[in-house]
Amino acid sequence: MDWYATLAAWEDLLRSVVKEHGFWAYPLLFGIVFCETGLVVTPFLPGDSLLFLLGAFAGQGWLHLPTLLLGLILAAVLGDSMNYWIGLRAGPAIFHDPHARWLNRRQLIRARALCRRYGARAIVIARFIPVLRTFAPFVAGVGTMSYPRFFFWNAAGGISWVALFLLAGFFLGGAPAVQRHLHLLLLLIIVVSLLPVGREILAARMSGKARPTAGK
Repeated sequence: MDWYATLAAWEDLLRSVVKEHGFWAYPLLFGIVFCETGLVVTPFLPGDSLLFLLGAFAGQGWLHLPTLLLGLILAAVLGDSMNYWIGLRAGPAIFHDPHARWLNRRQLIRARALCRRYGARAIVIARFIPVLRTFAPFVAGVGTMSYPRFFFWNAAGGISWVALFLLAGFFLGGAPAVQRHLHLLLLLIIVVSLLPVGREILAARMSGKARPTAGK
């Protein structure tokens, strides 16, 4: 039940910030979403569950939905844009060391190939997958995807991601059943959104174990 207690404490903290600080809570909330999408070193920040919870707060009248919707979309789009430029400018230097285990020249070539193969689809789909939504714009920059093309799909993904979870929280968060089990619902959102990441990790491990066997 540690996860449940952590979610309960996180919700209580966020609730108190929203209720006590009013207007000044908006810059903090926008900043969290901006950092989660804009900094490649902060994929651990909450995303899906935060949007749902903020939507529920808006449904209870604690936050102004149009302001929240516009501000969070802007934060998500600008965050991804900054992440893209970091990848474009610093990515090749980061991947320069040929002996690095993870961020090496080989990975740079793979990143560019990934962008050429999946391109725009990867930007939109990654919005709904924790961790990947932080790395996707960085990889797009490293892969030298054109910025106009990136920005179009970045905006499409940002609008759909924020609107989906925020409006779901707004319309469902006030239901008595949801209120009674809100912490469990937030945990379910986190678990479901992490399933694709877990699947990729498991597939990578299975592939790594299969290679020595195949080579014998």
